[in-house]
This record gives sequence, C-alpha cells and structure tokens, in this order.
Amino acid sequence: MEYRSMGRTGLKLSAISMGSWVTFGDQIDEKTARDLLHRAYDMGINFFDNADVYANGRSESVMGSAVKDLPREALVLSSKVFWPTMPGPNGKGLSRKHIMESCHASLKRMGVEYFDLYFCHRYDPETPLEEVVRAMDDLVRQGKVLYWGTSEWRAGQIARAYAIAERWNCYPPMVEQPQYNMLVRRRVEEELVPAANDLGFGMVTWSPLKYGLLSGKYNEGLPAEPTRLTREPEWAEKVITEERLEKVRGIGALAKELGVTTAQLAIGWLLRLPQVSSVITGATKLAQLKENVAALEVVEKLSPEVLARIDEILGNAPSEES
Repeated sequence: MEYRSMGRTGLKLSAISMGSWVTFGDQIDEKTARDLLHRAYDMGINFFDNADVYANGRSESVMGSAVKDLPREALVLSSKVFWPTMPGPNGKGLSRKHIMESCHASLKRMGVEYFDLYFCHRYDPETPLEEVVRAMDDLVRQGKVLYWGTSEWRAGQIARAYAIAERWNCYPPMVEQPQYNMLVRRRVEEELVPAANDLGFGMVTWSPLKYGLLSGKYNEGLPAEPTRLTREPEWAEKVITEERLEKVRGIGALAKELGVTTAQLAIGWLLRLPQVSSVITGATKLAQLKENVAALEVVEKLSPEVLARIDEILGNAPSEES
C-alpha cells in the first residue's frame, strides 16, 4: 500500500481507501461489511469513510461494530454533516446546533471518541460561514475531531473559510472530498488543484468509477445481477448514455493493452495527481476490493504517451460536471 500526506498536514492516508456509501447497512449485511473492512485493513487500507446520512445512520453503526477489534490509532475514520438527519427545521444544514448534535450522534453510532476527519457534506448558503468555521474549530479544540474538511465545495468557498480561520485563529479545513473520475473532471483539475496548491488542503475523491460505469460492466446494457444503477432504473437512464459508453469502451481497450482492468485504469489514473491524497472506493465482494487495491500498480504504467491517449479517448478536455 502507498501512503500519501493529506495536503500540507502530517496525516498519512492510504492511497486507496474504503467508503461505505450504498454498501454498509444497505447492499451488504453486517458480517460481509466486517469481513471486507478487516481484509481492507490487512491489505494496508487505513482510511474508512462514512456519513451520517448513509443508510439513515446504519452505515455508521455497521462500521463502528466492524472496527471495534482493530487498533483505533491505526485507523483514519470520517463522517459528515449537512443533509437532513433529525426532525424539525434545524435537523439539517451547517448551523452550529446541527453540526454539534450531528457530530455527537455520529460518534455514538460509531462507538468512537473522536473522528479523524469530519466533513461539511455540502456548502450551506443559509448559514454564515463564520458560524461554520467556529463550530468546526470548537469540535477540534474539544478533541472530538482531529481535522475538518469539506465535500463538494467550490474553491472560492474553501478560500473564504481559510481567510475566516486565519482571521480568528481557528483551524481551517484541511481536506476536500469532491467527485472525481474520468467523466467528471473540470472542477477538480481547473479549480481545486490550484486551490489545493495555494491553500495546502488535500483531496480524497469519491465515485472513481462513476457509479460503476467506468468498470465497463454497463457497456452492453444493464446486467442481470443487482448493481447500484439497476436498483434505480430512472437514474440509470440518466447516467448511462451512449456518449459515455463510447468513452468507457475506448478506455477498456487501452486497459486491455496495458494488461489491467478498465476499473483499475480508471482508479489508477486518478492517483496521477499529487493533490489527490486518497481515492475512496466501494466494494460488495472481496474480488472487487482486491481489484481496487491492485489499481496502485497502474500508476507506473501511466507514461506521457498513455496519458495523452486517455485524454484523446475522453475528448482532450475536462469532462462534464454531473
């Protein structure tokens, strides 16, 4: 396993990490989740990502149960706050009230005393950014959070948070979690990479396979076995377009030349950027987990010529945001 610094911090994250979205507490049972998490740990993965909204909190409970007999100090555990998870008008967003109550509830479900990373799951235009920064700073000073970050924030919003934190001597956000894959590139490459270089935050990216599209398993249509997209046919129709499939088929042909799978090439390609501290992957079976970790071997195959061919297949320019 390769370990990367999370931006300009001393924290080391496994380049391949494991997320729980859709899987823990939903697609797979608790025993399977535990077995996969333990195998991931044995393979060197130390970062496990979660959120309070995943499976209505069950994802945190399942992960908390799975990590009980692992050394806490060896793990980097995260959760998030923003989406509606509690009753009433204050049960969502980034108000100080919702941040504090959500953090306490997530810690309880996970059965841990602190989160290594705690993300603002989206930007909240209804809450003053000063309130958000102060609330997250208080969680850090209370020892309930070690580093706080953002998810799907714009570079300008992160920069404003940095400026507020500097003005008030608060801890700034040190990690951003954006969607990033071969089909969704523009915001990361044109906006967040320069901001990360300037401000010093790291990036842990989600949806490396665009809901499985970049694995190649949808090239000939929806498969018979249950997948993320077959569970929601209307959503699948929006995600699976012929234009995207044409690109995926091209990436698959190149992957075959390189002796790797389409998914491994898609994941390994993300790690070409030094600003990417970790790629969050999902798995419902051991074979997928092994394939994800093996994507690390792809990075050394990404010569300038290979990268140029990938850009040509994808259209030479950062792709759509969707």
